Amino acid sequence: MEVALPSVSREEPWVLGGITVIQCATAATPVWNINSTQSWISNLWTGMHVQLALIKEPFGNKIVKNITNVRKMQYSYSYLIILINMLKILSYFSSVNFREYQLAQTMIFAIEEINNRTDILPGVTLGYKIYDTCASVTFSVQSAMALMNGYEEMLTDTSCSRPAAVKAIIGESGSTNTIAIAASVGLFQIPVISHFATCACLSDRKEYPTFFRTIPSDYYQSRALAQLVKHFGWTWVGAVRSDSDYGNNGMATFVEAAKQEGICIEYSVKFHRTEPEKLLKVVQIIKRGTAKVVVAFLAFVEMSNLLEQLTVQNITGLQLIGTEAWITGTNLATPSSYRILGGSIGFAVTGAKINGLKDDVKDFWEAAFQCSVTKETSSNYKTPCTGSESLTELKNQYTDESEIRITNNVYKAVYAVAYSLHSQLECMPQKGCAKNLQTEPWQVLDALKKVNFTLRTGERVFFDGNGDPAAKYEVVNWQLGPNGAVEFKAVGYYDATLPPGQQFVMSPVDMAWAGGQKQKPTSVCSESCPSGTRKAVRRGKPVCCYDCVPCAEGEISNKTDSNDCIPCDLEYWSNEKRDRCVLKTVEFLSFEEVMGIVLVIFSLFGTCLTVLVAVVFLAHKNTPIVRANNSELSFLLLFSLTLCFLCSLTFIGRPSQWSCMLRHTAFGVTFVLCISCVLGKTIVVLMAFRATLPGSNVMKWFGPPQQRLTVLAFTLIQVLICVLWLTLSPPFPNKNMKYYKDKVILECDVGSAVGFWAVLGYIGLLSLMCFVLAFLARKLPDNFNEAKFITFSMLIFCAVWITFIPAYVSSPGKFTVAVEIFAILASSYGLLFFIFTPKCYIILLKPEFNSKKNLMSKMPNKSL
Repeated sequence: MEVALPSVSREEPWVLGGITVIQCATAATPVWNINSTQSWISNLWTGMHVQLALIKEPFGNKIVKNITNVRKMQYSYSYLIILINMLKILSYFSSVNFREYQLAQTMIFAIEEINNRTDILPGVTLGYKIYDTCASVTFSVQSAMALMNGYEEMLTDTSCSRPAAVKAIIGESGSTNTIAIAASVGLFQIPVISHFATCACLSDRKEYPTFFRTIPSDYYQSRALAQLVKHFGWTWVGAVRSDSDYGNNGMATFVEAAKQEGICIEYSVKFHRTEPEKLLKVVQIIKRGTAKVVVAFLAFVEMSNLLEQLTVQNITGLQLIGTEAWITGTNLATPSSYRILGGSIGFAVTGAKINGLKDDVKDFWEAAFQCSVTKETSSNYKTPCTGSESLTELKNQYTDESEIRITNNVYKAVYAVAYSLHSQLECMPQKGCAKNLQTEPWQVLDALKKVNFTLRTGERVFFDGNGDPAAKYEVVNWQLGPNGAVEFKAVGYYDATLPPGQQFVMSPVDMAWAGGQKQKPTSVCSESCPSGTRKAVRRGKPVCCYDCVPCAEGEISNKTDSNDCIPCDLEYWSNEKRDRCVLKTVEFLSFEEVMGIVLVIFSLFGTCLTVLVAVVFLAHKNTPIVRANNSELSFLLLFSLTLCFLCSLTFIGRPSQWSCMLRHTAFGVTFVLCISCVLGKTIVVLMAFRATLPGSNVMKWFGPPQQRLTVLAFTLIQVLICVLWLTLSPPFPNKNMKYYKDKVILECDVGSAVGFWAVLGYIGLLSLMCFVLAFLARKLPDNFNEAKFITFSMLIFCAVWITFIPAYVSSPGKFTVAVEIFAILASSYGLLFFIFTPKCYIILLKPEFNSKKNLMSKMPNKSL
């Protein structure tokens, strides 16, 4: 107790009070003198512990009158003696906590205001007693025990009879000491109402069943802080807290809420006011950190200590986010500290102007400086105040009306007790309260749970099921005023009673930022990832530290800071920037591209060449070489070759349902017709040779009618296979996406693989038969024997289609169609050239050989 603690703290456990019923016979008389008012001020201890007494008239009139009179005596010696008696001021205490003194004076003011009202507790007067807990948990518990056990002996000759315990306790200011008091008196059903203990742990009704408070729980403030940080886009913040119940519990809730909002904590450190070495380590961590925003969940004293070290080490440019403990602390808000704390943002409890409280400031001013503020004759001081006193001699929180935010909570706490007693004593307007009705603490406790009233300021007061009030905060911003003084400008609000999404609102006003910047600072571990990329968290780092990785092919991200890339639909592909899905390029063998044009030229050229050969044959149809091997089969073969050349055109162009069915069936039927004609000509050669043998009668079994019937039979078999194929599982256009990721291959799916390979197999079977028969007839002696040319043509035909199979299977996309067209054209050209070129050569260039004699002559065959 001999050590003077630092200036006022949000968490300093100072003010405590109790209420009981006292019946006194005489008034208190002065028993202590003070040499001067100024010496009293300098020796007033930093904290007070207030005990309220309920006094029933008529016995307490003189005591209340004495209290009322001293309020009007402008802090005369008699007033100070009474206050000293009730405040337990000890001469060796050397520090004045003006904030706590103001809270005590507000309590006294509220009590006297209630005593002077006729609508609340008529006929009943409230008294008070103040205890100094010296920021000690031990002293707090001792004071609470004293309140529960009864009053100490007063330093007067007053004789009082009273019950053994108080009806309610008001206090303390700090969470740690309040926790100790609430836990101690809870078993005795004595209500405890705190005006400044914000720890969310006190909302636990199982642990603290009798606790109430008139300041919102940090449960809401911590979450509001997270929403504030998220609102400004700060995802990388530092955190520093007081090593106390207030700081540890509040920060734990903030960290949890920050994670839900996607905010990362670079560091979370703590220190206590009694740990200077730890404070230095904390400052070094802040200095080395990369976060430009620091959430300071600190009590007033710890914030003062931190500010001092930040100033010494010249650490500027940090955007401080504060709590109600220090964000409106006028002792901190000086022009010199603005260099460090300028632009700070935080939550402050809402306040209201208490009518008449300003007169108390005037009374204290006149007593402190021995001067008169007004020219009223009622003033005890004749020397007028100049106004310079506030600038040089007495600038403190007691004289600052901005502290009305906190004093209003004390004001509400006193009125809550008063209204609870009012309901318990069955007070009625014009009739007073019940004379013989005794109240017990548990009755006051039940009444506090139901209390619901509106102050003259218009503020509604009530408690929820946890003993907490409605959570309402103002968002304040440190700004420099026109006169260079620091101002706490309201820039928004937080109201937990509103629906989600409407609770936190920022006003469209200009704000000040750290370091005098005009633009909002940026505090991120990694810059935002642009569209087309995704965030990849670095190993061992928080989720806010990431690398921007480009989306893979076929995936996009169309917004910044995407966690994942979205795959495009099957028919879509990502663009170059990977921020949009575009339709895939549809690929098929078209008439417009070079490869399609070349194939069309070869197809039409083959068709024209075949027609030209047919014209030549038609012009020389009566010549021996044309008539030698059944001219009907030759013309039919030329017709089928023309169809083979033309059917290749059906493979070019955009596939459709009809084109897919047409291309495969036309190809299958025309080629079978062509091979059937060649096979017929081969059989004719063999039969003709056999007919020259003595006694042979073969040709009558394989004359022109039988040849036509053979071609028709072989062709009908292929037609039947195609009909079954088209009926059971026809070819259809298909979008093939297997070969290319960024392309759609529009192709004709064969439908039934069995049908497709049956068509090819049948063509292959006929080709093999034709090749074998032609090979057997290749050395027949007559010149009209064309078997060797058929052999060459079928050799080319088979070679083409044998190589076609692996090429067809392995070629991707439109190249598959190109391979199939190439096979058709190559085999067609092979048949045309090897079968008809020799005949055309004789007809056009060697007409002398176009005679029956020449054709019937036998020549040794040296080839093949």
